[in-house]
Amino acid sequence: VYYDDSYTLKQLQAYPYIQMGVLFVFVLTSILAFLSSKRLELDRLWVGLTKETAHQLGTPISSLMAWIEYLRMKHTDPSILESMEKDIIRLQMITDRFSKVGSAPALESTDVGQLIVSTVDYLNSRISKKVNFVFQIPDEPIYAKVSTTLFEWVVENLTKNAVDAMSGQGQITYTLTNDADRVYIDISDTGKGLHKSKFKEIFSPGYTTKSRGWGLGLSLAKRIIVQYHEGRIYVKSSEINVGTTFRIELRNC
Repeated sequence: VYYDDSYTLKQLQAYPYIQMGVLFVFVLTSILAFLSSKRLELDRLWVGLTKETAHQLGTPISSLMAWIEYLRMKHTDPSILESMEKDIIRLQMITDRFSKVGSAPALESTDVGQLIVSTVDYLNSRISKKVNFVFQIPDEPIYAKVSTTLFEWVVENLTKNAVDAMSGQGQITYTLTNDADRVYIDISDTGKGLHKSKFKEIFSPGYTTKSRGWGLGLSLAKRIIVQYHEGRIYVKSSEINVGTTFRIELRNC
């Protein structure tokens, strides 16, 4: 004689597990939806902040341009006016950068090496003379599709971070290479270096090792490279008290 639980009883025994599974899926979905909502809210905050900054900068820039014309009529030293105009052009570029955050920028085929050199040349006169810039860039142009305004912003952020890491004294090397699919830009410094555990954390919004600053530079750089250029940016290597190398990867064209 064979005894066994009925089919109905077996179904009833399985119901608690099915209910737990459904409850787990529901909770997991709720958590993912909440995190996604917070991420979108943060993105909207960033976009709103940058666009408002661009809007607010417009008025003083226009005023400064008018003052330059007034000083020119007063026969002010042309070299002084030239320097002021360069800084105003720079302010206009910064305004343009902020206005582009949150919208898809137009990417154009650009000589990346020349773009890096021109960006660093501007910074050179505004950075400690104890910092030595070295360019390891091929004579033959290497092209990639980039937004000139935003890519310059990335190079500036990485350069300024390198200067801070070296306490205003050392060497920054820019190395440009490519293959059939990718363009590689390595920016190396001789600064204090990073622990491996910090390689990803430093790209998080708000992370900073400086007493001043909001910790947004590297986070913005990652957003620009990953979201707008469909590339990659990461710490290639770092050694304490030796230096750090950041790598940017872009699509070849």
